Amino acid sequence: MSITDELVEELDELTEQCVDLQASRSEVVEAILTAYFQGDIDHEARVRELIIRRRKGTL
Repeated sequence: MSITDELVEELDELTEQCVDLQASRSEVVEAILTAYFQGDIDHEARVRELIIRRRKGTL
């Protein structure tokens, strides 16, 4: 499975918004993952929910 075009577009938009930082796509992805994993949520449950919703087409 590949990343959807919509997610790629959102990532590109975020990267463009950080042009003043000269941030690469990889840095933006790392920042997103850092924010996610440092959050106070049940990561396993959230990932499972997102996978199920994506497969059902409700995400």
